[in-house]
Amino acid sequence: MDTTLQDPLVGQVLDGRYRIDARIAVGGMATVYRAVDTRLDRVLALKVMHPTLAADAAFVDRFIREAKSVARLAHPNVVAVYDQGAQGAYVYLAMEYVAGCTLRDVLRERGALRPRAALDILEPVLAALGAAHRAGFVHRDMKPENVLIGDDGRVKVADFGLVRSVDTVTNTTGTVLGTVSYLAPEQIERGVADPRVDVYACGVVLYEMLTGAKPHTGESPAQILYKHLHEDIPPPSASVPGLPVDLDELVALATARTPEVRPYDAVALLGQTRTARAALTEAQLDAVPPAAVEDAHINSEDRTSVIPRAVASVPQPVPAQGEIHRTSRLEMPPPPPGPVAPARAHRPRRGLYTVIAAVILALGIGAGVWYINSGQFTQVPGVLSKTEAQARKTLQDAGLKVNGEVRKKYSASYDRGQVMDTDPDRGQRIREGGTVTLTVSLGQRIVRVPDVSGTPLAEAKKELQKAGLEPGTVTREFSDEIKRGDVIRTSPTSGTQRQTGTAVALTVSKGEPVEVPDVTGRTPEEARDELEEDGFKVEIAEQRVHSEHDKGLVGEQSPGGGASLGEGDTVTLTLSKGPEMIEVPDVVGLKVDEAKDKLTGAGFEVDEDRGLLGLFGDTVESQSVEGGDEAAKGSTVTIKIR
Repeated sequence: MDTTLQDPLVGQVLDGRYRIDARIAVGGMATVYRAVDTRLDRVLALKVMHPTLAADAAFVDRFIREAKSVARLAHPNVVAVYDQGAQGAYVYLAMEYVAGCTLRDVLRERGALRPRAALDILEPVLAALGAAHRAGFVHRDMKPENVLIGDDGRVKVADFGLVRSVDTVTNTTGTVLGTVSYLAPEQIERGVADPRVDVYACGVVLYEMLTGAKPHTGESPAQILYKHLHEDIPPPSASVPGLPVDLDELVALATARTPEVRPYDAVALLGQTRTARAALTEAQLDAVPPAAVEDAHINSEDRTSVIPRAVASVPQPVPAQGEIHRTSRLEMPPPPPGPVAPARAHRPRRGLYTVIAAVILALGIGAGVWYINSGQFTQVPGVLSKTEAQARKTLQDAGLKVNGEVRKKYSASYDRGQVMDTDPDRGQRIREGGTVTLTVSLGQRIVRVPDVSGTPLAEAKKELQKAGLEPGTVTREFSDEIKRGDVIRTSPTSGTQRQTGTAVALTVSKGEPVEVPDVTGRTPEEARDELEEDGFKVEIAEQRVHSEHDKGLVGEQSPGGGASLGEGDTVTLTLSKGPEMIEVPDVVGLKVDEAKDKLTGAGFEVDEDRGLLGLFGDTVESQSVEGGDEAAKGSTVTIKIR
């Protein structure tokens, strides 16, 4: 049955602009539809928050944060966000529509993938996450459902709905957001949300692509959480024998339970992934995996969940499957019941009075302890993205005071006038009547790219950093006008306005081009003198090569004679081991064409001697080097024809 027929939004026009044509997917926080932007006449994806959550300011904040964060990434492997808005109870994001399927669809249909296919998917995912990490954001909910594979083969990362700043950490009394099968141990235990939680999730996704199954399974989400905390991710080769150890090591590195052992962000993991790929042979990359492991890919564990963080990592008993309601809020398993005391005979009345008095005393002490530790405290409410006036009212309604001195900072994440931080942070405990300090955004700080042309590279980098910009990639090219080592130009060009933190690429001069002389066949001393006289540095390679030149002379040089280098560049010389001596094949009595093929195939040049009598001959009468003798490879053998 087509469930989209029952969806009240299908066929409607949202916000007077977006016509909803069909439902694509349903998640824990939102439903995704295929829609048409009637103003621009383009197909897009519309992500609409569930109306029951739209009343929760925290979830709405995440939606708004997704729109602002992803819109700034502008990366080819990130699903673009076009618009954000609301109509009544419907809060939505308008996003790029990717025609194709998800990685989950691929795994469900094919099971385990070949290593080449797995790496071809992982690398663009890491590139997208790397852009987010370097921009200061963490995805926090990486899983195959959020990896889109277009019909044209493009790979894109979607659903940045849980994205948050790299430097934020969930409070001890807060909750952890994410999907159970891909949560890093520190997410479960402490609510930490830095780039390494995405690295961990990508390691789990790689394991799943290589084996066709999740590394940790259980009868309940709580069992899976426990395994992430206390068990290492197994090597993929344990499930798929024959997988290279390089892939085992890559998974182990990404999924280390200790965060400090993992690569610090997705860019670092991308480098490790490319190193691992380079170590594999073509046969290893294209090895066909065995039949997919039976695994329930789609269940409640795959939904984004709000999970109360465990107070301690002490193992708890896992309840039966029916004891945990699989909703978006997953309760941790309860502590074990204490031993039941055996029934006793009636106790004397005086003993009963003593017990009652002890209970009353314990309750009184407990109430006092509760008040001292919790009763006189409250939690700081969330006021991020609110105006200063709205934030003050929210805090005052919670019984808190606002510090008269409001901090002001530039921010690329928050509009001017919005609250961007509080001290203490949201969710932290604070005494009733305590004071909260607000930090309000001054908006984006726009600066001009300074003119650093003609400046040495090191000084140019300092100038850019002084202006609030970041030195970007450095490329080098020849220049007749700019001195070697000085900056020729920048991209963006000087005078261009950019927000602080923008990377600026630098093109640096290699000086005037100088032609490299050919010094092969010279002694090392002669070659060095000639090259250094032309302004080059010289290195002598440790290895030796066979060449036409005598032993000890320069056999090869890199770059070769005639190439252009800058003054001060290095030319590497490789000395000769002398000619390589090989056996000459016997071709006497053979037809000319056959003899020539045999000699050239052995590595010799061939010269024909026909004389007057051999002008019309077609048979080899003799050869200048007799068959069976040795001659230098590449030397010439003359054949006489009759």
